[in-house]
Amino acid sequence: MNTAAAGLHGGDRALAWLPIPAEEFDELPDRLDYAHWDGRGEYPTDPARVAFYAPPITKDSDVILAPLPHMPRLRVLQALSAGVDYLLPHLRPDVVLCNARGVHDDSTAEMALTLTLAALRGVPDFVRNQAEGRWQEGVRPSLFGATVLIVGYGSIGAAIEERLRPFGCAVERVAGRARWSERGPVHSHSSLADLLPKADVVILSVPLTAATHHMVDAGFLAAMKDGSLLVNMARGAVVDTEALLTEVQGGRLHAALDVTDPEPLPAGHPLWTAPGVLISPHAGAFTSAFLPQVKRLLSAQLHRLADGQELHNTVTALPAAS
Repeated sequence: MNTAAAGLHGGDRALAWLPIPAEEFDELPDRLDYAHWDGRGEYPTDPARVAFYAPPITKDSDVILAPLPHMPRLRVLQALSAGVDYLLPHLRPDVVLCNARGVHDDSTAEMALTLTLAALRGVPDFVRNQAEGRWQEGVRPSLFGATVLIVGYGSIGAAIEERLRPFGCAVERVAGRARWSERGPVHSHSSLADLLPKADVVILSVPLTAATHHMVDAGFLAAMKDGSLLVNMARGAVVDTEALLTEVQGGRLHAALDVTDPEPLPAGHPLWTAPGVLISPHAGAFTSAFLPQVKRLLSAQLHRLADGQELHNTVTALPAAS
């Protein structure tokens, strides 16, 4: 039996807080009790009873973190995001943290492709021209024959490559360590100096960590070829906003951003009106595919927990029970 599950078999029924009502799942283990909390209003039960916490579906980290100090019996925190950097400082060492690896892959990769194509082919200009009744022809870049560099080759990066493959572009891959993938070599970050000047499109899908904070700085951007496109599907703080503004305002680079720093991007911020910049409001993961994926993840994890099996997507694990 794993350590996380050990606390569930001492006689008391463990309580799980879920972001979706239990009755909306096809099947959940009957050895647990359930309560639904969507982040609004009063807590549905005493949080001191909670052993498994799947936070509300929100980007507001204050809401997600609020009940944690009141959960002394918490054994598992199942995040609904792939990135969990904001949770780590707030967890006791005896709590298992799991991320949502795989849940966001399809939708995020779909948005990465959408932003890439829209920015390359000039869709924002088409929309503006339509509103003004202006017919403006021109030649735009194509993905066909282009080189796309994916920086951050985890499950989301691999899903992005799958969607790029039919477009006739070459794909290069970078991750924290060099390795071999099903599609070819994955280079380490030390190879960026050689790869950036060759890339027509650079797509970011790295987690936000101390090592990746402002990884895309003035030097990174200066190494990108003239006229190339930066697509950020990671976190806003992976990119140094001031350095990016310098490049796009000068017209040397273009950008398509699903995430920004700061976020939400305030009205009047120069990114809104910078030339060659397309912005979406951190919408990559939020599609009709999200809830079914979340339900599948939570159901599988709760069954594994109730059965004393190891959990999937563990970020912080407890030592094995002696």
